Amino acid sequence: MNVSTTIRTATTTARAALSGLGVTRIADVLNGVDSDLSFEEAKNLADGSLNISPVTLSSDWSRVVRLLMLASLAVVGSVGNVFMISAVMVEDHLKKRGNAFLVNVALADLLISGMVIPASAILILAGHEESPRGICSFEWTLEALCFLVTVLTLAAIAVENYMRLCWPIERYGILTTSRVTGAILSVWLIASTAVGLQTSLELGPNLCNINWRKPFTMTTNTTGIMSASIIVGAPMFFTILVYVRLIIRVRGSMRGSYKPSVAFNWDYELTKANMYSFFFFGLFWMPLGVAFCISVVRPVSPKIVVYLAWFALSKSCFNNLLYCVADRHFRSAYVKLFHYCCCKTTVSFSRRTRGDGGRSSGDVRLRVHIIHSYASPASGRPAVARPNGRDVYEL
Repeated sequence: MNVSTTIRTATTTARAALSGLGVTRIADVLNGVDSDLSFEEAKNLADGSLNISPVTLSSDWSRVVRLLMLASLAVVGSVGNVFMISAVMVEDHLKKRGNAFLVNVALADLLISGMVIPASAILILAGHEESPRGICSFEWTLEALCFLVTVLTLAAIAVENYMRLCWPIERYGILTTSRVTGAILSVWLIASTAVGLQTSLELGPNLCNINWRKPFTMTTNTTGIMSASIIVGAPMFFTILVYVRLIIRVRGSMRGSYKPSVAFNWDYELTKANMYSFFFFGLFWMPLGVAFCISVVRPVSPKIVVYLAWFALSKSCFNNLLYCVADRHFRSAYVKLFHYCCCKTTVSFSRRTRGDGGRSSGDVRLRVHIIHSYASPASGRPAVARPNGRDVYEL
């Protein structure tokens, strides 16, 4: 009797024994497992995967814990992405047409944190342990769309940063507002077309098609592999090349007699923040891609795939915090927006100029009245004149 026959006999005996003892969950798993796998391999792969859902996570966790975790991610991500979008409108140095690509990334992240994650939280709140097919398809389609939009937009950001730092101002002028708008619309069109073809032709992985009663495997699909390499791998590799060339050129120019201006240093600081965001994106999404690649060769536990997918989605909730840490202008804008939303009563965004040239005309200051007594004569400010019998106080 050879080894494979022995394994099949042992597996059959184990199924019968488990069924006879009432342990039907593992027995059901083994009924759908490839006979080439041993009993222990199949058991280890499917262990804990029977009660996992790509939408509502594992039912082994407390429903309150899952609800609080998803609600926290949705709130932090949504508020942070709204702040990131608003920062480009509030801070003068960020009001550049090329930064519209940053807004596009934040918008894609906002769709995840404001639609995908809350939908899962609502299902958990309603007590659905098994996700409806329609909700799962909606979430997966939106996730794939936002993923591709982010990949293509990150490549566009790298090109724009290279043009801003390494090209003369005259050449950078070719990046007009209409061209930036056209590029953003093209990104969404390409991503929507790719996701539509992937869904209709069933190319590549789909979390909603995972049979969580047996180990997750993917069949080798040459068309899907080629499509993923072109639409995902090529932009990522191109982005790395652009950033490497940008760093070489900037460092080479700084070794010479060129003395960068303050505006150049600020732009270079924002470029480094964009680099961090790119590698941050790869750090969160690469484990899921590796799991998909491994599943072509050998089975992978559905539990691992689902957890890695949620880990990748959490990137959309923390990317905005990265810009707050890495760039001073985003940090300043976040502070202003926080004060406007949470601490102050009235805020006016206005430009203040000084005749002595001590401050540039582009400096945005927030004039805030927190307590009414600050603006009253009783606040103790010295009176400088008294025309027509009225005290005039210097602010």
